[in-house]
Amino acid sequence: MSDSTTGTDISEMTEMPDLARAGEPVGPGAASARVRRWRSPLSALSRTAGGIGAVGVKELRGRMRGRRAFVILTIYLLLLGGFAWMVELIMERQYSFSFGGNGTYATAAIGQGIFAALLMLETLQVAFLAPSATAGAISMEREKQTLELLVVTPITSVAIVLGKLLSALVYVWLLIAASIPLTAVVFLYGGVAPEDVLRGYLVLVVTALGLGAFGLFCSSLVKRTQAATAITIFGVLVMTIGSVFALIFWQAMATADNGRGSGPIKGAPPQAIAYLNPFLAQVDVLCGTETTFGGWCSIENTLMQTQNPVVFQERAVPGPAPLIDPGFARDGVVVVPDVGVVGGDVAPFGVARDAFWPQSVIAWLVLSVGLLILTVQFVSPTRRWRFRRRRRRLADGPS
Repeated sequence: MSDSTTGTDISEMTEMPDLARAGEPVGPGAASARVRRWRSPLSALSRTAGGIGAVGVKELRGRMRGRRAFVILTIYLLLLGGFAWMVELIMERQYSFSFGGNGTYATAAIGQGIFAALLMLETLQVAFLAPSATAGAISMEREKQTLELLVVTPITSVAIVLGKLLSALVYVWLLIAASIPLTAVVFLYGGVAPEDVLRGYLVLVVTALGLGAFGLFCSSLVKRTQAATAITIFGVLVMTIGSVFALIFWQAMATADNGRGSGPIKGAPPQAIAYLNPFLAQVDVLCGTETTFGGWCSIENTLMQTQNPVVFQERAVPGPAPLIDPGFARDGVVVVPDVGVVGGDVAPFGVARDAFWPQSVIAWLVLSVGLLILTVQFVSPTRRWRFRRRRRRLADGPS
């Protein structure tokens, strides 16, 4: 054996442990294995999309099989149509007496009333159907001991989570889409523009996505479907009723002690408390259909003080105070006698419309992405985030 050959063998032998230590394949097929390991982002995306389709088709076949889904859809549309008809009759009777026995002049108000009733009813439906449809998606797989079998398939954890979510929300979105022709009846009465309907249904679709992601996250936390459903319902109640209670409590504390507030609670409540309340987002959408400051706009201003009215301090102003510019002031502006407006900018007179629901939609989208990322980590058994713990080294005692 020559010296050159011996040197080459020794260098290869010294490089092999380093490659093995780094996790790279070694041996005759090392080069081909490295080529096979690298995959383009497009192939990974197509693989994930294929997994989502496989899981989604499997779930949809179980949900849409038989007559039950279509019977429920038919009964839902009949009940929704009957509800809209009853609201139309009630409002027609009410406004016929208000306008001298002729209900023709009240058609715009009747259209707005029907639209508000249908939109709030569909929001209530989404608030409970969307999280309930996903609350048992992961936990039921654990109960049947099929989650491990699903994880070891070539389908990625992202595909499993997204497939479960989309297959559960497809039926909820189908119910929302089926109600569009019925809601379009309000165009015959007037008072509601097509963009108002688009805003309302955008809030419905995004809310269903966010609540579905929340239910799926709760399903990945626990092993039992009953516990996941209970946690999901409790969370929905906190987002809806709890946020309204928090706004009322904030205003009660802020107006205590002659408007000075109680402790750190002062001024208008932060709107972030109500970002995840779909009903308040729909109230803002309905406020955009009104031509005066009343009804839904009044409810929105009462809860969140979005109009920021002028506040008078201590004593009444004897005459008109010198304002910088006609209009309502924002951000806690105070009118002081002989001084005028102190601090803040002045907004033109009118009702602030479409100011809250876009923020609610953005909050739901951000929350959905965060919850889906956490759900993927809880479902995947090998890619969880693990925090390194410091291991205590035991000192060797004297022998």
